[in-house]
Amino acid sequence: MRASDGDRDRVAAALREHYAQGRLSTEEFDERLEQLYTSKTYGELARLTSDLPDVDLRSLPEPASRQPERRTKAKSGKKSGDIREAWQVWAVAVAINWGIWFFVGLVSGLDFPYPWPLWVMGPWGMVLLVITLLSAGRRGDR
Repeated sequence: MRASDGDRDRVAAALREHYAQGRLSTEEFDERLEQLYTSKTYGELARLTSDLPDVDLRSLPEPASRQPERRTKAKSGKKSGDIREAWQVWAVAVAINWGIWFFVGLVSGLDFPYPWPLWVMGPWGMVLLVITLLSAGRRGDR
């Protein structure tokens, strides 16, 4: 019988568990994973673990690609948190760029160069401002 992607994921989880417990070397693990993803039938999958003790696959966590999304924040709180984080990243990047600009100006004898950090600060800040205003408008619509 033909094996599904879910069957291959379960065998991969078992192989990872055996590798973590030291039953497989890195080379053996890599070789078996290569064979795993080219396997088409249950028989081919069974051969990959035939020399290993049984692992209760139900006790292993699901692979990340198969787990349902769990949201811990409310939808609106998550969006505003993302925007806040984006602004924080922007502020750090801008501060670093202005710090470099200022340092170069000091080192060159107070002959400050063209204020190139504006080209980092301006376009990125404008995009964030538009996103912030649009998301604030959407929250107001609810």
